[in-house]
Amino acid sequence: MSNIENKFKNCLGIELGSTRIKAVVIDSSFSPVSSGDYTWKSSYTDKIWTYDLAEVWKGLNAALEAADTSSVDAAGVSAMMHGYLAFDSDWNLLVPFRTWQNTITGEAAEELTKLFSFNIPQRWSIAHLYQAILNKEEHISKLAHITTLAGYVHYMLTGVNAVGVGEASGIFPVDSEKNDYDSTMLDKFDKLMAEKNCSVKIREVLPKVISAGENAGYLTESGAALLGNRLKPGIPFAPAEGDAGTGMTATNAVAPCTGNVSAGTSVFSMIVLEKPLSRVYPEIDMVTTPTGKPVAMVHCNNCTNDMNAWVNIFKEAVSLMTGSEVSDDIYTRLYEKSLEGDADCGNVTVYNYLAGESVTHFDEGRPMVVRSAESSFTLANLVRSMLYSTISTLKIGMDIIADEGVKINSLTGHGGLFKTPVVGQKYLAAACNAPVTVMKTAGEGGPYGMALLAAYMLCSEETGSLEKFLSDYVFANAESTVMNPDPSDTEGFSRYISVYKNGLGVEEAAVKLI
Repeated sequence: MSNIENKFKNCLGIELGSTRIKAVVIDSSFSPVSSGDYTWKSSYTDKIWTYDLAEVWKGLNAALEAADTSSVDAAGVSAMMHGYLAFDSDWNLLVPFRTWQNTITGEAAEELTKLFSFNIPQRWSIAHLYQAILNKEEHISKLAHITTLAGYVHYMLTGVNAVGVGEASGIFPVDSEKNDYDSTMLDKFDKLMAEKNCSVKIREVLPKVISAGENAGYLTESGAALLGNRLKPGIPFAPAEGDAGTGMTATNAVAPCTGNVSAGTSVFSMIVLEKPLSRVYPEIDMVTTPTGKPVAMVHCNNCTNDMNAWVNIFKEAVSLMTGSEVSDDIYTRLYEKSLEGDADCGNVTVYNYLAGESVTHFDEGRPMVVRSAESSFTLANLVRSMLYSTISTLKIGMDIIADEGVKINSLTGHGGLFKTPVVGQKYLAAACNAPVTVMKTAGEGGPYGMALLAAYMLCSEETGSLEKFLSDYVFANAESTVMNPDPSDTEGFSRYISVYKNGLGVEEAAVKLI
């Protein structure tokens, strides 16, 4: 490591996740040394899932206040992928931020998928843009820029309207050979705009694409002021990435045949491919690593939010009995209690659909617990079913990838689901029928990955590829645990998912009737 150990003292990664805005500082050994966070949540306003952008700066300052940023040499911004932020030529916001949670672009996504012969998910920025055009929304006449949350924050801090290639691949399809937007599809979209007499020129409204390892601008004085002058103007910024790209980085899963599963508010898997899939699947998104390698992504809107709601009920019940406030240690106790449950959850099935789910084709969701009179309705089975539900829709998508014969040498889990040792790891191994690795840094997640990308920007000339940087320098001696699937768990999860899929008709009826 001698050739890079003097490249920097500290690097900062910040991430605007779905439930927390987080900051992580790493030192020259790539170890987290300080962190801070701020809790926020989306609001459902006028049938749109959104966040108030004013809270972005409040949250960032709160997170940075708790972290030690006195000697940061480089930084980077990450945020929840996809969604739609539309601005005029002076960067005035034209409509409220439309997040990845929204399932309001079905018509646009379907049309563009046919036009491009490439799956366009509802949450992608281009789907939101085209849906707004189809809806003849007033703001389109003033539109000058569209970007994501990470792209917006990066621009405000550096004055550079650009995103990393991984983030770009959730805005518009990317050509992995050129690490830029696919020119043929850009031309097709412009032709479509001309046919609709729409003035939008797609190349003019999209942010520039920059690959990992390249410089993406410097913190300006106005940007530093937005952060309470907690960072020095002039420090370089890495290309802004989405939480998918930073998750891949944080888990050393950027090389072909590697994969990771990020499980928090949403859950998604990222499998780096050796070759393209045989056909277009509406359940599988094609995105890229931060250096542009093709990735098959299964993205599910719902993961731990319903579990969190149940835990709050349990907290309230315990507090009622004891008269004392209940700590978050209750999560660990409940997770561990679930290990006592039946492998198939005793025929107790949980649907955690607070929002819609594109993998199973739901525009809305209704969280439910379904059981029969013969079900073994115990606390252990209920909690185990809640935890199974966090990855059930993911399994449906992963089964498609498995049927394609995609090779996965390693699968790494990270995010809140894996903070309690063994439990989430055990259930994911059963769901995917594959060994699952969890690193000591699993709970750090996206902001840690973004800090690593900032460090890579400073070290890339010496280390070479991002894969080499991560495997030879960052994770060469990383502490981790590997869990192989337990055959009885795998069989139990298979029985559970069979019941789960059969019961999706009940979920459909609930959405229609309730």
